[in-house]
Amino acid sequence: MIKILFEIEKKRAVVYDDNKEIGECDFIDNNGTWNIIHTGVNSKYQGQGIARKLVECVIKNAKENNKKIIAECSYARKILDK
Repeated sequence: MIKILFEIEKKRAVVYDDNKEIGECDFIDNNGTWNIIHTGVNSKYQGQGIARKLVECVIKNAKENNKKIIAECSYARKILDK
């Protein structure tokens, strides 16, 4: 079963297939602005929209925590620009 968790202490959203980590979206907190710096999903799971869900999870949590969001990660930037 695929599940996405937000781990604020590790500054990431992570996705698991059962207990196996298969992807993550990492960010840094720079004075109240969260900068997504990396998004990656195991090649066996690509094409299923998992990376988008990871980025959306970070965006949702940024809003809930009253943080601005930017992205150095090119994939995340595409999502933010839409």
